[in-house]
Amino acid sequence: MDDRVSNFFKAKGLPLQALFTGEDTSTVQKAAEVLGVQDGQIAKSLALRLPTALAPAGVGVLVVMGTARLDNPKYKAAFHTKAKMLSAEETLAETGFPVGGVCPFALPEGVAVFLDESLKQYDEVYPAAGTRDSAVKVEVARLAEYTGGQWVDVCKEAGAQVG
Repeated sequence: MDDRVSNFFKAKGLPLQALFTGEDTSTVQKAAEVLGVQDGQIAKSLALRLPTALAPAGVGVLVVMGTARLDNPKYKAAFHTKAKMLSAEETLAETGFPVGGVCPFALPEGVAVFLDESLKQYDEVYPAAGTRDSAVKVEVARLAEYTGGQWVDVCKEAGAQVG
């Protein structure tokens, strides 16, 4: 169990609590099943290489609805670069969290957080809380406030056609 996210919530005075399930929640489907919510309510946190003008550390965490996929033209328009996901090793080194446990909280200085508009389809979403068996229930309306994140529109629904 990693207490870094829980300690972050306490230090910031946030009314959030990390839920450690003891079960694998490292994929959207597994997390939705364990938490008893829709796949879309799982907030995937993607670790990406970004220009330093947008993310001082050259790394950003993009939080998207569980069933959303990156829309490459929208992504390039928003970030002025092609999407480049970090490897599992880079993700751990740059964010401090393993793939499947990356979250938009308690990130190292200079790692920027971006929140995709796709999340706004729900009142509450469940990002990971730093481990592959954790989550935290967060009101979407408070997500930017709690994470310091910036809203962007860079995704499409899975299966949606870009025209």
